[in-house]
Amino acid sequence: QLQASGGGLVQPGGSLRLSCTASGRIFNIDDMSWYRQGPEKQRELVAGSIRGGGTNYADSVKGRFTISRDHARNTVYLQMNSLKPEDTAVYYCNMRRARTHYWGQGTKVTVSS
Repeated sequence: QLQASGGGLVQPGGSLRLSCTASGRIFNIDDMSWYRQGPEKQRELVAGSIRGGGTNYADSVKGRFTISRDHARNTVYLQMNSLKPEDTAVYYCNMRRARTHYWGQGTKVTVSS
């Protein structure tokens, strides 16, 4: 129901833009977020966008990543700049409507020279 894309291999210092679109069956979305899970690490919140405009970021990505959303397209984006090897992970989008959470399938980001 959520389709994520945009991952890939990028050199340190490079940029990527992830996107995640919800199917038409999902509407009136409250929060849209991005999580990631690195090798042998727990899944962590990277960035969140709250209905009404608020955003929050993990300290490790502040100033480098930007989350945005397109309400009309039910899509959330994650612009990632100045990527570091420690950003290597599978990135998952999450959307919440009331008490229901939807997850994307994950898109892999590898930062390596």
